[in-house]
Amino acid sequence: MNRSLVLSTAAGVAGLAALWGFTQWTFCRFYVGPNEIAVVTAKTGKPLPPGAILAQEGQRGVQENVLGEGRHFLNPLIFDHEIREATLIPPGKVGIVTSKVGEELPQGEFLANAGQKGIWKEVLGPGKYRLNPVGYQVDIVDAISVPIGYAGIVTSLSGKQAAEGQFAGPGEKGVRADVLQPGLYYVNPRQFKIDIVEVGVNQVALMGKTGGGVITKNQVATNSNAVTELQSKLLAEQQARRLSYIEAEGSSYKAKPAEASWLSSSRDRKTGPAKAAPAGEKAASTADLAKSNVQAEPAFILNQFVEFPSKDGFEISLDMTVEFELLPDNLASVFRNYGDLPAAVEKVIMPQILSISRLKGSAYGARDFIVGEGREKFQNDMTDALAKTLAEKKIVIHNALIRHVNVPTQILDPIQQASTAQEQDLTNQEKQNTAKRQAELNTELSLIDQRSQEVKQETEKLRAEIDADRQKQVAEIGGETLRLAAEIEKETAAVRAEKTMLIGKAKAEVTRLVEGEKAKGYQLKVKAFGDPAAYNLWTLASTLNADLRINILHSGAGTLWTDLEKAGAAELGGARLLQQTQKGQP
Repeated sequence: MNRSLVLSTAAGVAGLAALWGFTQWTFCRFYVGPNEIAVVTAKTGKPLPPGAILAQEGQRGVQENVLGEGRHFLNPLIFDHEIREATLIPPGKVGIVTSKVGEELPQGEFLANAGQKGIWKEVLGPGKYRLNPVGYQVDIVDAISVPIGYAGIVTSLSGKQAAEGQFAGPGEKGVRADVLQPGLYYVNPRQFKIDIVEVGVNQVALMGKTGGGVITKNQVATNSNAVTELQSKLLAEQQARRLSYIEAEGSSYKAKPAEASWLSSSRDRKTGPAKAAPAGEKAASTADLAKSNVQAEPAFILNQFVEFPSKDGFEISLDMTVEFELLPDNLASVFRNYGDLPAAVEKVIMPQILSISRLKGSAYGARDFIVGEGREKFQNDMTDALAKTLAEKKIVIHNALIRHVNVPTQILDPIQQASTAQEQDLTNQEKQNTAKRQAELNTELSLIDQRSQEVKQETEKLRAEIDADRQKQVAEIGGETLRLAAEIEKETAAVRAEKTMLIGKAKAEVTRLVEGEKAKGYQLKVKAFGDPAAYNLWTLASTLNADLRINILHSGAGTLWTDLEKAGAAELGGARLLQQTQKGQP
């Protein structure tokens, strides 16, 4: 009974589990694809508090938490879901988040932190984010890419206003002391305004009464198309702000012409009218400007020009180029005090150029600007005074080059004519001096030729004397050599004679000693035998052949020949007997 109940219960539970699994897999299952999110809405639960638009767990309404990629199971009777795209921020972009939920901001604030309603201070960098689009709005904007050769001036847009003449600190509104070096920055444009300003040497070129221009550097290209595009947009925004400034009422600038006709004037030099550099090419150096009067195309055209009365009351105007530099350490201070580059030129640099040129120029007469050292001295005084004055305003002046001085015709022509006459007189004097020098030169050349011949003869004489002396010395050396050789030969012959004599004496002495000893030996031998006759017999015997046989023959009646025959027969018979004996025969 109990066992049947248990089995029935288990079967029922298994059936319910299978039914629940089938229901979940068939009716509750759904997928969230890549780069997507699911916004879930609860149909049941506690009602939302007043003003709330996102629900937490257990509350009815759009849930704050969203579902990411993958498989999910939600009961359609309790929950609804909507597939939305996730927030994707590509490289070089930032996401500005506007929160529709959270605590209200304090009075006067417009930037929020996480958990507050409003624009977040923090931005979203490149990547994927799963923010509920019902409660959060994400605006994608460009990041800040500061080009090489520029610096970014940071102006804080939120917080308490900084004190007058002071940089903005943390939580304060105003220009900050630190600038952005070249690079990519993910900055909230609602929190900070970034102005890029050229770092390094720029120029103010003035063309007499035709005005002048501000020449700035060109953008430095990068190897990244994305970075180049960001920098181009930033530079375009910078140019738009500058155009708005120069087009404002009361500005000292005028609209930039389509062509750089500002460089042309009725005072073209022999090199012809100056031409603007093609777009993209590097601006001409100051040395090139001074030599060829060729200027790069200006970024801004000035209505102002340098004009002042000379000491003797004549009107003088100048074509000049002023090179100035904004150092990175001083850039924020210049921007805070005067504004962007066009404003700094208009408010600081140009007034000082006009003031100092009038002050210094009025101490020189018109003639000083045409001849003599007056023009160079005026240029040096101008450069020194500008450098000293603008250094106090944190602007570095490198050069103030005077390219051309425009003097009234009524004084210029007489001075030029007088100068021409003076130069012609100097030329004639130099011609006379040249002719005189030529005559002196010809005389000197003749003397030189004569002296050359004398030197040649002296040389030949010295050569002959040297050759004769050399031959005499050679002969003397040869004779001395022969004499010394004869003396050496004489000494050698004496040595050889002495040698021969000594060798003969030595040999005689050796012979005497050897033979004497031999004689002593013979004496001892004779003494040993006791009788010289015995010694002689021994000597005779020792010299006889070992095979010598002595046969004693007794001679009888007969002749010598018969005796010899017998001796031979006997000898023959003895020999035969010896042979037979050796063979063993009887």
